[in-house]
Order: sequence, then C-alpha cells, then structure tokens
Amino acid sequence: MSRYPDPINTPILKKYLIFNILFLVFGLLAASAQNAVTIDQEIRSLGEVPWQQPKTVTFELKNTSTSSWRLTDVHASCGCTQVIWPREDIKPEETATLQVIFDARQLGSFQKEIEVYTSASAEPIYLTLQGRVVTTVTDYEDSFPIDLGSVRLNNNVVAFDDVNRGEKPEVILQVVNTSRESYKPELMHLPSYLSARYIPELLAGGRVGRIHLTLNSEKLKNYGLTETTIYLARHLGDKVGTENEIDVSVVLLPSFAQLSAAELATAPQLSLSQDSLDFSALAGKKKLTQTLLIQNSGQSPLEISNMQVQGKGVAISLSSRTIAPGKSAKLKVTIQHASLQQMKNDPHILLITNDPAQPKKTINIYGASRKQ
Repeated sequence: MSRYPDPINTPILKKYLIFNILFLVFGLLAASAQNAVTIDQEIRSLGEVPWQQPKTVTFELKNTSTSSWRLTDVHASCGCTQVIWPREDIKPEETATLQVIFDARQLGSFQKEIEVYTSASAEPIYLTLQGRVVTTVTDYEDSFPIDLGSVRLNNNVVAFDDVNRGEKPEVILQVVNTSRESYKPELMHLPSYLSARYIPELLAGGRVGRIHLTLNSEKLKNYGLTETTIYLARHLGDKVGTENEIDVSVVLLPSFAQLSAAELATAPQLSLSQDSLDFSALAGKKKLTQTLLIQNSGQSPLEISNMQVQGKGVAISLSSRTIAPGKSAKLKVTIQHASLQQMKNDPHILLITNDPAQPKKTINIYGASRKQ
C-alpha cells in the first residue's frame, strides 16, 4: 500500500474538480444561449431628437440557434420609453422585431437601457438608446433623412397595417422647416379615406411640426391592401412629383368585435397544406405551376373575400372562394420564366378571410426573383 494518499481522492481536490466542471458546464450553456440570439445593433444613437416629438426605432433579434425561443419579458429603464415586442415563438432563422418609442419630453442628453429576456437564457440582453433632446434641430440628416429642399421629413412611407373595419388609426409625420421663412404644410391628393391635421399650421424657420394623418377605414371599399401616393407641398402653388411624394399603404381586415362567444366557437378555421412555395426549380422552364390546399377545419363556411399578389409575374386561381366545413379548395400559383427578369424581390400572396383567428394569411413565394 502506498504511503501517500491518492491525490484525486482527497476531499479538497474532489471539490476543486467538481467546481471547475460545473463552472465549465455553466459557461458552455451561457455561451450556447448567447449564440442563440444575434442582434443587428445593440446601441442606437438617435442624434438630435426634437422636443416632444416621439422617436421610434426598431431592434432586430435573430434566432441563430436550431431551436425556437421566445421573448419572455422586456423592461425599459424609465417610463419615457415604450417597447412593443412579439409574444409568439421565434423559429430558427426568424427575427423578432422590437419597436421602441422614446417620448422626448425632457430636454438634454439621454441614455436609456432596455432589458430583454428570452427563453434561450436566464441572462438578459441589453439594448441602448442614446441622443439629445433639443428645441431647435441643427443636425437634420439623422432625424429628417427625407430632403425636399427647404423642408425635410422624418419619413415618406406610411403603413396602416392590419386595420379592422371601423377603426380610425393615426400616423404622425414629423416635418422641419430648414429655411428662414415661415412655412405652411399641406398634403395634396389626399383620397377620401385620409384626412390631415397640421400642428402648428404655420411653421417658423428652423422649427419642427407634426402632420397627423388619420385613416377612416369605413370609407375603404375593399379588404386587403390599398395603396396610394400623396404629396407634401413645399411652398404655395407647389406641384406634385417624385421628389415630394409620400407612399401610403393600408391593409384592411374585417371586424369580428360583434361576434358572440357562440359564434366564435363555431367560426371557420383556415389552414394551408403549406405556408410557402419554392419556385427555384423554374430554371430552364417556360413556366411552373404549384398547387396548395386551403382547408376549413371549423364549423362554419370559410369565405376568401380577397386575394392579392404582391409582386409582378405571378398568376393565381382558386377553385372556390367559399369552403364548407371539413372541405378544401385548390390554389394554383403560376410563374412565367419571362417575368423573372423584372422581379427584384420574392413576391407573396395575401388572403383575406372570415376566420377571426386568421383574417389575413400570407403565402410567401421563394426563389422567384433569383435570376435564372
């Protein structure tokens, strides 16, 4: 028998080895959890933010793991920052978008932190907003990137997404007068379903104003996507043109607010045989057609009130717009090879239905814009 104890079997060394093994395991788990989320930009510098003009930015969190995760909680460092975040599972390669709204009610420099928790890790992710709230803007490019000459806008694309019939949502555009003369904002070519208010109605030189654009959804004729172009007058007697245009889009959905509990329980339920179509096999062919099934697993007839294709070169046909409970309809999608040269992005199909849980369903088409 050896006179010396086995060094591995000594109590102190055992504890040391166990501690190091646990430390290594927890370290690997933490690193694995961190690798599950990739952030497009952890710190956002907002530059000069006009006083009392809310500023909205987005953060993109991508799932770079092989398993789904979800956002479990989000905390902002103060009540001046509001965060809108998705509640559904984020699948591998999908992205969770956080919309952060800073109210800009207090003058001076600011740094606001947002603490984000995911099911992928017990450790939070920290996002940061930085900038300075000012009464008079001197750095126009960051806050007002749309240059119209003596007038600049914070945005020239307005989207009213997923509006239920009867709602009257509002979008606020910010405008700055970069000249020394007073300026009266005015939107031209407003359709009947849009109205505008200007605060203030007369904008002094160097000052920031707001354009409140309100949608009256009752005046829209069709469900689904409606697009139009309006124009901001830069001076009295201004004309319309590509340089002062503002694109407006609306996705109108039916309202189910009046349905009773019994009606909701027996409502139609839409399901698809597949959520997307891959047309990358179109190479060498004049055209390619694929078919998917739209199924109704509910207890009432499923109505497809509108079908729209976002993108050129795609033809669609549906065997029936009314689908009885337990039945299905065939949706045929055809792409011509000659149309590929005109495509910049992959198109998608928008379905509007009377399923209260899925009034809007999007079918993505992949590989169509790839040059063949």
